Amino acid sequence: MEVLLINTLGERIRKLRKEQKFTLEALAGDELTKGMLSLIENNKANPSMESLTYIARRLGVEVSELLEEVSSQELREVLEKAEKLFHTKVDEVTDEYDQLIALVEPYIPKLAHDYEAARLLEMYSRTLSRLNRGGWQEPSDKAASIYEEMNIIPRRADIGIFRAMVKFTKRDYEGSLKIMLQERRLIEEKAAFIDPMTRIDLDYHEAILHYAVGDAQSARRLLETAIDFSKEQRVFYNIDSLYRLSAVHAMMTLDEKLTNYYSEKLKLYGDFTDDEEAFYFPIFLEIHYLNSYKKSYEEALQLLNPYIETHGKDNSYSPYMNLEKGKTFYGLGRIEDALSSLVAVEIPGYVHHPLDLSLLFEADVYIALCHLALGNQEKALEHAKLAFNNIAPMPHSPYKDFINETYEKIRSRH
Repeated sequence: MEVLLINTLGERIRKLRKEQKFTLEALAGDELTKGMLSLIENNKANPSMESLTYIARRLGVEVSELLEEVSSQELREVLEKAEKLFHTKVDEVTDEYDQLIALVEPYIPKLAHDYEAARLLEMYSRTLSRLNRGGWQEPSDKAASIYEEMNIIPRRADIGIFRAMVKFTKRDYEGSLKIMLQERRLIEEKAAFIDPMTRIDLDYHEAILHYAVGDAQSARRLLETAIDFSKEQRVFYNIDSLYRLSAVHAMMTLDEKLTNYYSEKLKLYGDFTDDEEAFYFPIFLEIHYLNSYKKSYEEALQLLNPYIETHGKDNSYSPYMNLEKGKTFYGLGRIEDALSSLVAVEIPGYVHHPLDLSLLFEADVYIALCHLALGNQEKALEHAKLAFNNIAPMPHSPYKDFINETYEKIRSRH
């Protein structure tokens, strides 16, 4: 991919002239000759300050923009292209990230100390991290420094969350929480004011990480604080995520009343905002509750079929749906159908949270139970052991208890 980097005063003048469809003669006007302007554009003559002021006025820009190594207009164009590449949907990415790096990299040494520079540095840093390439820390530090100096706290907080999530995606949950707490402390110490949406964002991500290390009490406290604050400020940013996480916690602690409360809140939110995910998640949660906690497989099946018909094309949910189908069929004694669904469960590369992983690790233990029902003792032990080994580093959860107990039962029979 070719990147045009304007390095000289003459090149900047020529670029602006052509963009504005001036001929050499038209831009030269009455105060310059066409020949002199051509020499200036080709860097064979240096204009006086008087001539430079005249050219800038004719082009409708400030003299400072002509003197900048990278003009503000050029940088805005690069930023616009970079934003489009950066926001390509994850499942649609081909070489967009490589394009972004090729686009931004030549400008890195020439960036000033403004918002455009900070945003380019931030996207460049994040893209290097997404591609698992080194060198992302330095541009991230520079971007954070600029945002702090300009008091752009939401963007500075985003960088703090990103830094914590780098560790999170590598499943270093303790390290991720440590960085999150450090970043939050720095932001709160330096910021005169933190806007409500940023505060909710920090609360939500910190809560996720407390859950990741098994500290449900701290996570629950943060969720309650964030929800109360959201209502108090009448800022409902990310409220669906807060309700979703609260509903999952309530279900795992067998608090049926609270689970129903947050599920209803999500349905209302989904209905009001036309957000299908917010509306359908409580249905999925109920299916999961019926399978894993209540063992009401007929009821689960009644919900599962219409759910798949309406939400079955969403690839992000397919691993979870295959798992629940497998559990439902196993509970109904439809062992072959159960195995067919369970072997289709694949853990997506974007799933990193221990609770999601622990839930999906159940697939192998249910495969083990299916093989046990079919009399395949060796395969049953093989899959039970795989689930046991996978769940070992995860924090305590009902899923971990179930996998460990099932493994011990199958092992004792072998």
